[in-house]
Amino acid sequence: MTMNPLDVFELIIIIFFIVVFGLAAYRWYRHIKGTPTERLLNGALLVLFALLISKVFNLQILGRLLEGIVSIIVFGLIVIFQPELRRLLGYLGQPGILSKNIFAFGTESEVKNTISELTETVKHLSKSHIGALIVIQNTTGFENYIEVGTKIDAKVSTELLLTIFHPNTPLHDGAVVVSGDRIVAAGVLLPLTEDPTLSWKFGTRHRAAIGMSEVSDAACLVVSEETGDISLAQGGLLTKFISAEDLKIELDFLYGFAEPGSEKAKERTRFAFPSFFSRKVL
Repeated sequence: MTMNPLDVFELIIIIFFIVVFGLAAYRWYRHIKGTPTERLLNGALLVLFALLISKVFNLQILGRLLEGIVSIIVFGLIVIFQPELRRLLGYLGQPGILSKNIFAFGTESEVKNTISELTETVKHLSKSHIGALIVIQNTTGFENYIEVGTKIDAKVSTELLLTIFHPNTPLHDGAVVVSGDRIVAAGVLLPLTEDPTLSWKFGTRHRAAIGMSEVSDAACLVVSEETGDISLAQGGLLTKFISAEDLKIELDFLYGFAEPGSEKAKERTRFAFPSFFSRKVL
Protein backbone atom coordinates (compact mmCIF):
# COMPACT_ATOMS: atom_id res chain seq x y z
CA MET A 1 0.00 0.00 0.00
CA THR A 2 1.52 3.31 -1.09
CA MET A 3 0.80 6.71 0.40
CA ASN A 4 0.40 9.76 -1.78
CA PRO A 5 1.49 13.27 -0.61
CA LEU A 6 -2.08 14.10 0.43
CA ASP A 7 -2.19 11.09 2.79
CA VAL A 8 1.12 12.15 4.35
CA PHE A 9 -0.21 15.69 4.86
CA GLU A 10 -3.37 14.38 6.52
CA LEU A 11 -1.28 12.13 8.79
CA ILE A 12 0.85 15.10 9.86
CA ILE A 13 -2.26 17.14 10.68
CA ILE A 14 -3.72 14.27 12.73
CA ILE A 15 -0.46 13.81 14.65
CA PHE A 16 -0.29 17.56 15.31
CA PHE A 17 -3.76 17.66 16.87
CA ILE A 18 -3.12 14.50 18.88
CA VAL A 19 0.07 16.01 20.33
CA VAL A 20 -1.53 19.38 21.14
CA PHE A 21 -4.69 17.92 22.69
CA GLY A 22 -2.65 15.26 24.49
CA LEU A 23 -0.37 17.84 26.11
CA ALA A 24 -3.34 20.02 27.02
CA ALA A 25 -5.21 17.07 28.56
CA TYR A 26 -2.14 15.95 30.53
CA ARG A 27 -1.49 19.40 31.99
CA TRP A 28 -5.16 19.88 32.79
CA TYR A 29 -5.30 16.51 34.57
CA ARG A 30 -2.23 17.40 36.64
CA HIS A 31 -3.99 20.60 37.70
CA ILE A 32 -7.28 18.95 38.71
CA LYS A 33 -5.57 16.01 40.44
CA GLY A 34 -6.93 15.62 43.96
CA THR A 35 -9.93 17.92 43.37
CA PRO A 36 -13.67 17.14 43.02
CA THR A 37 -13.28 17.70 39.27
CA GLU A 38 -10.98 14.67 39.08
CA ARG A 39 -13.63 12.50 40.74
CA LEU A 40 -16.22 13.82 38.28
CA LEU A 41 -13.96 12.93 35.37
CA ASN A 42 -13.20 9.48 36.81
CA GLY A 43 -16.92 8.79 37.11
CA ALA A 44 -17.50 9.73 33.47
CA LEU A 45 -14.62 7.50 32.35
CA LEU A 46 -16.05 4.62 34.39
CA VAL A 47 -19.39 4.92 32.58
CA LEU A 48 -17.60 5.01 29.21
CA PHE A 49 -15.64 1.89 30.17
CA ALA A 50 -18.87 0.12 31.15
CA LEU A 51 -20.37 1.10 27.78
CA LEU A 52 -17.34 -0.37 25.99
CA ILE A 53 -17.72 -3.64 27.91
CA SER A 54 -21.40 -3.82 27.01
CA LYS A 55 -20.51 -3.41 23.32
CA VAL A 56 -17.80 -6.07 23.49
CA PHE A 57 -20.14 -8.65 25.06
CA ASN A 58 -23.17 -7.48 23.04
CA LEU A 59 -25.24 -6.54 26.12
CA GLN A 60 -27.99 -4.71 24.25
CA ILE A 61 -30.27 -3.61 27.12
CA LEU A 62 -27.40 -2.45 29.31
CA GLY A 63 -25.75 -0.85 26.27
CA ARG A 64 -28.82 1.23 25.44
CA LEU A 65 -29.13 2.35 29.06
CA LEU A 66 -25.47 3.37 29.20
CA GLU A 67 -25.73 5.17 25.84
CA GLY A 68 -28.48 7.35 27.30
CA ILE A 69 -26.39 8.03 30.40
CA VAL A 70 -23.34 8.89 28.29
CA SER A 71 -25.40 11.36 26.23
CA ILE A 72 -26.49 13.10 29.43
CA ILE A 73 -22.91 13.12 30.77
CA VAL A 74 -21.51 14.58 27.54
CA PHE A 75 -24.11 17.36 27.56
CA GLY A 76 -23.45 18.00 31.25
CA LEU A 77 -19.69 18.20 30.74
CA ILE A 78 -20.16 20.72 27.92
CA VAL A 79 -22.25 22.92 30.21
CA ILE A 80 -19.95 22.54 33.21
CA PHE A 81 -16.73 23.11 31.29
CA GLN A 82 -18.06 25.80 28.93
CA PRO A 83 -15.52 28.44 30.12
CA GLU A 84 -12.67 25.94 29.82
CA LEU A 85 -13.75 24.86 26.31
CA ARG A 86 -13.92 28.51 25.23
CA ARG A 87 -10.46 29.03 26.69
CA LEU A 88 -9.22 25.92 24.87
CA LEU A 89 -10.36 27.25 21.48
CA GLY A 90 -8.67 30.57 22.16
CA TYR A 91 -5.53 28.74 23.28
CA LEU A 92 -5.39 26.66 20.08
CA GLY A 93 -5.89 29.78 17.97
CA GLN A 94 -3.01 31.77 19.45
CA PRO A 95 0.20 32.42 17.47
CA GLY A 96 3.07 29.98 17.93
CA ILE A 97 0.94 27.20 19.41
CA LEU A 98 3.25 24.45 18.16
CA SER A 99 6.43 25.99 19.49
CA LYS A 100 4.85 26.80 22.85
CA ASN A 101 3.80 23.22 23.46
CA ILE A 102 6.59 21.20 21.89
CA PHE A 103 9.68 23.40 21.96
CA ALA A 104 10.89 25.01 25.17
CA PHE A 105 11.91 28.66 25.37
CA GLY A 106 14.58 29.48 27.91
CA THR A 107 16.75 27.17 29.96
CA GLU A 108 15.79 25.23 33.04
CA SER A 109 18.20 27.32 35.13
CA GLU A 110 16.45 30.54 34.01
CA VAL A 111 13.04 29.19 35.00
CA LYS A 112 14.28 27.95 38.37
CA ASN A 113 15.90 31.33 38.97
CA THR A 114 12.54 33.01 38.27
CA ILE A 115 10.85 30.73 40.81
CA SER A 116 13.55 31.52 43.35
CA GLU A 117 13.24 35.28 42.80
CA LEU A 118 9.43 35.20 43.08
CA THR A 119 9.59 33.09 46.25
CA GLU A 120 12.16 35.38 47.87
CA THR A 121 10.11 38.43 46.93
CA VAL A 122 6.93 37.02 48.44
CA LYS A 123 8.82 36.03 51.60
CA HIS A 124 10.03 39.62 52.15
CA LEU A 125 6.65 41.14 51.30
CA SER A 126 4.80 38.78 53.64
CA LYS A 127 7.21 39.45 56.51
CA SER A 128 6.90 43.22 56.03
CA HIS A 129 3.11 43.12 55.48
CA ILE A 130 3.44 44.85 52.12
CA GLY A 131 0.54 44.16 49.76
CA ALA A 132 1.36 42.83 46.30
CA LEU A 133 -0.22 41.24 43.24
CA ILE A 134 1.90 39.37 40.69
CA VAL A 135 0.40 37.84 37.53
CA ILE A 136 2.30 34.91 35.99
CA GLN A 137 1.33 35.08 32.33
CA ASN A 138 0.87 31.71 30.63
CA THR A 139 -0.31 32.68 27.15
CA THR A 140 -0.90 35.75 25.04
CA GLY A 141 -3.98 37.94 25.38
CA PHE A 142 -2.80 40.37 28.08
CA GLU A 143 -2.15 43.29 25.71
CA ASN A 144 -5.33 45.14 26.70
CA TYR A 145 -4.44 44.98 30.39
CA ILE A 146 -0.77 45.87 29.90
CA GLU A 147 -1.64 48.95 27.81
CA VAL A 148 -3.08 50.72 30.87
CA GLY A 149 -0.02 49.86 32.96
CA THR A 150 3.64 50.86 32.75
CA LYS A 151 5.76 48.69 30.47
CA ILE A 152 9.04 47.59 32.01
CA ASP A 153 10.53 44.61 30.13
CA ALA A 154 13.20 43.73 32.70
CA LYS A 155 14.53 40.45 34.08
CA VAL A 156 12.70 39.16 37.16
CA SER A 157 14.61 40.07 40.32
CA THR A 158 13.71 40.35 43.99
CA GLU A 159 15.22 43.82 44.25
CA LEU A 160 13.17 45.22 41.37
CA LEU A 161 9.92 43.65 42.57
CA LEU A 162 10.44 44.93 46.13
CA THR A 163 11.10 48.39 44.73
CA ILE A 164 7.91 48.31 42.66
CA PHE A 165 5.73 47.23 45.59
CA HIS A 166 7.35 49.56 48.13
CA PRO A 167 4.59 51.71 49.72
CA ASN A 168 4.06 55.24 48.39
CA THR A 169 5.66 54.44 45.01
CA PRO A 170 3.55 55.17 41.90
CA LEU A 171 3.25 51.51 40.85
CA HIS A 172 2.75 49.70 44.15
CA ASP A 173 -1.07 49.58 43.97
CA GLY A 174 -1.29 47.85 40.60
CA ALA A 175 -0.35 44.34 39.50
CA VAL A 176 2.99 43.23 38.08
CA VAL A 177 2.80 40.98 35.00
CA VAL A 178 5.57 38.36 34.66
CA SER A 179 6.08 36.41 31.44
CA GLY A 180 8.77 33.75 31.53
CA ASP A 181 11.77 35.34 33.23
CA ARG A 182 10.76 38.93 32.33
CA ILE A 183 8.73 41.57 34.15
CA VAL A 184 6.51 42.81 31.33
CA ALA A 185 4.62 45.62 33.07
CA ALA A 186 3.70 47.11 36.45
CA GLY A 187 0.80 49.16 37.74
CA VAL A 188 -1.59 47.01 35.72
CA LEU A 189 -5.30 47.15 36.52
CA LEU A 190 -7.06 43.77 36.54
CA PRO A 191 -10.78 42.88 36.30
CA LEU A 192 -12.43 42.09 39.64
CA THR A 193 -14.32 38.85 40.11
CA GLU A 194 -18.03 39.18 39.36
CA ASP A 195 -19.00 36.66 42.04
CA PRO A 196 -21.18 38.70 44.47
CA THR A 197 -20.51 36.28 47.33
CA LEU A 198 -16.85 37.32 47.43
CA SER A 199 -17.34 41.08 47.80
CA TRP A 200 -17.31 40.97 51.59
CA LYS A 201 -14.76 38.18 52.02
CA PHE A 202 -11.74 39.64 50.24
CA GLY A 203 -10.03 42.92 49.54
CA THR A 204 -9.45 44.44 46.11
CA ARG A 205 -6.16 42.58 45.47
CA HIS A 206 -7.67 39.16 46.15
CA ARG A 207 -10.79 39.89 44.10
CA ALA A 208 -8.62 41.14 41.23
CA ALA A 209 -6.48 37.99 41.41
CA ILE A 210 -9.54 35.75 41.34
CA GLY A 211 -11.13 37.81 38.57
CA MET A 212 -8.01 37.64 36.40
CA SER A 213 -7.75 33.89 36.93
CA GLU A 214 -11.39 33.47 35.90
CA VAL A 215 -10.90 35.08 32.49
CA SER A 216 -7.42 33.73 31.69
CA ASP A 217 -5.09 30.82 32.43
CA ALA A 218 -2.75 33.05 34.45
CA ALA A 219 -1.63 32.29 37.98
CA CYS A 220 -1.96 35.31 40.30
CA LEU A 221 0.18 35.66 43.43
CA VAL A 222 -1.27 37.79 46.23
CA VAL A 223 0.28 39.06 49.47
CA SER A 224 -2.16 40.54 51.97
CA GLU A 225 -1.20 43.94 53.33
CA GLU A 226 -3.17 43.42 56.54
CA THR A 227 -2.17 39.86 57.50
CA GLY A 228 0.84 39.09 55.31
CA ASP A 229 -0.93 35.95 54.08
CA ILE A 230 0.32 34.42 50.83
CA SER A 231 -2.25 33.21 48.29
CA LEU A 232 -2.39 32.08 44.67
CA ALA A 233 -5.41 32.28 42.37
CA GLN A 234 -5.76 30.11 39.29
CA GLY A 235 -8.90 29.25 37.36
CA GLY A 236 -11.05 30.92 40.04
CA LEU A 237 -9.44 28.73 42.71
CA LEU A 238 -7.81 30.63 45.58
CA THR A 239 -5.10 28.79 47.49
CA LYS A 240 -3.71 30.09 50.78
CA PHE A 241 -0.18 29.03 51.72
CA ILE A 242 1.33 28.84 55.18
CA SER A 243 4.79 29.94 54.05
CA ALA A 244 6.80 31.02 51.02
CA GLU A 245 8.44 27.58 50.97
CA ASP A 246 5.04 25.95 50.44
CA LEU A 247 4.36 28.43 47.65
CA LYS A 248 7.64 27.43 46.00
CA ILE A 249 6.43 23.82 45.86
CA GLU A 250 3.34 24.96 43.97
CA LEU A 251 5.37 27.20 41.64
CA ASP A 252 7.66 24.27 40.86
CA PHE A 253 4.55 22.32 39.88
CA LEU A 254 3.11 25.15 37.78
CA TYR A 255 6.39 25.55 35.93
CA GLY A 256 6.59 21.79 35.37
CA PHE A 257 9.36 20.79 37.80
CA ALA A 258 7.47 19.02 40.60
CA GLU A 259 4.20 17.50 41.75
CA PRO A 260 1.72 19.61 43.76
CA GLY A 261 2.51 20.24 47.41
CA SER A 262 0.84 18.47 50.30
CA GLU A 263 -2.74 19.46 50.96
CA LYS A 264 -1.79 19.90 54.62
CA ALA A 265 0.46 22.79 53.62
CA LYS A 266 -2.38 24.88 52.21
CA GLU A 267 -6.06 25.69 52.62
CA ARG A 268 -8.11 25.51 49.41
CA THR A 269 -11.35 27.38 48.81
CA ARG A 270 -13.16 26.62 45.55
CA PHE A 271 -15.09 29.30 43.68
CA ALA A 272 -15.15 27.76 40.18
CA PHE A 273 -13.80 24.86 38.21
CA PRO A 274 -10.04 24.96 37.65
CA SER A 275 -8.42 26.55 34.63
CA PHE A 276 -8.03 24.29 31.61
CA PHE A 277 -4.27 24.74 31.47
CA SER A 278 -1.48 24.55 33.98
CA ARG A 279 1.55 24.49 31.78
CA LYS A 280 5.18 25.52 31.79
CA VAL A 281 5.85 29.21 31.49
CA LEU A 282 9.16 29.47 29.65
